[in-house]
Amino acid sequence: MTPKKWGRRVTERARAAWRSWKGDRLLGSVIRNTGYLFSGSMVNMVLSLVQSVVAAWLLGVAGRGEVYIITTFTSTINRLFSFRMGELVVVYLGQSLAAGRKDRAAAVVKAAALTEAATSLLAFGLLIFLAPWGAVFFGKNAELTPLFLLYGLIIPGNLMTETSTGVLQVWRRYRSQAWINVGQSVLTAGLIVAAYLAQAGMWAVVAAYLLGKMILGIGPMVLAWQSLRVQLGEDWWKTDLSLLPPIKELASFALSTNLSATLNLVVRDNEILWIAYFLSPYASGLYGVALAIINLVMVPITPFINTTYPELSRCIAEKNWPRLRRLLRQVTLIAGGFTGVVGVGLALFGPWLLTLYGKGPGFVAAYPALLVLLVGFGSANTLFWNRSLLLAFNLPGYPFRVMLVCGLVKVLLAFWVVPAFGFTGEAVLLSAYFVVSVGLIARHGLRQIPAF
Repeated sequence: MTPKKWGRRVTERARAAWRSWKGDRLLGSVIRNTGYLFSGSMVNMVLSLVQSVVAAWLLGVAGRGEVYIITTFTSTINRLFSFRMGELVVVYLGQSLAAGRKDRAAAVVKAAALTEAATSLLAFGLLIFLAPWGAVFFGKNAELTPLFLLYGLIIPGNLMTETSTGVLQVWRRYRSQAWINVGQSVLTAGLIVAAYLAQAGMWAVVAAYLLGKMILGIGPMVLAWQSLRVQLGEDWWKTDLSLLPPIKELASFALSTNLSATLNLVVRDNEILWIAYFLSPYASGLYGVALAIINLVMVPITPFINTTYPELSRCIAEKNWPRLRRLLRQVTLIAGGFTGVVGVGLALFGPWLLTLYGKGPGFVAAYPALLVLLVGFGSANTLFWNRSLLLAFNLPGYPFRVMLVCGLVKVLLAFWVVPAFGFTGEAVLLSAYFVVSVGLIARHGLRQIPAF
């Protein structure tokens, strides 16, 4: 085949693929709904960068590290009691509606909301008890205890947020969620800038983050209540819980997602606390900044997860395998392409971004960790649907087992790697964890699809 004919064939295939993608209603729905959240996320990304940079100017590396420790510790306690009710609601509310069972749908939401509220109150009580220990053990400063308690108010402020978010996903109210995200980002960034101008200190910064989280918690609850009244009737909350799907099945699903979330806390989502334990708040500040910048890669992918998961569940419930296979290929190409472009940009301009956080070489020391994290987060972004696919197949156990084994290896290695190689060593462990665990989970999920 001559180069000319080869080029013509490639062009024709590209045009055919574009026409196919353009006419795909399912992909169009995902992209449109993602666009609502993405537009809000782009604003959030800029404002989050502003928040992070201005807070670093005000507090310095060590002070920024202490704020990271306070927020991470509190979030860890909250998520320890989380049963990820949003995922349960998406699966079982969606199934009930597909079957025309509005009474069962109402029972599912009611049970999820009551369970989440009870566990949130337990988490808040535990935080009050553990805050003095967390201030000393991780923050290395007992005087930080009141700040731990102040920020802990986000827990009752997010009383039923997971359930509410699941409801909004099922009924595709993504535009409203985007407005909530933008509103809280504007408020938080404005308050932190004001704190910097007034040289107000750490109390003002923590209070700003608290108010932003309260908006993110309460806003979805208000929107979800409105949707439930319209879709299920004014008295949906009076539905008898005896209409629920088998309790054993619901409990198994919720418990497995809780175990997965708890495992993620230990292995993946509380890196700041591990750094604080092995090293210092100063090192936590550097590593936290690297994570903050790497989250730029995650900005468009998080909305993709929220909008793709309900569609995966719907395709599987309808046993529409061609549609499911096509959707997975399309979103993987989109996510991978975006991640690659942003990753190259961060690799090139990472040192410059780090200099924004303060004069001198301080924060630039986080650049090697930033490059290493790009590898792990890049793989997780490209195959972002890995766990969601198995959840949609009602197979939450396999991801947990994979994460458990990979996580145990990571944690055990941390006791040798981090003291020897610092926070960059922790970045290596986290990236390796992502690459291996995400790859195995995605591979198993694809095997569930007939003739993939």
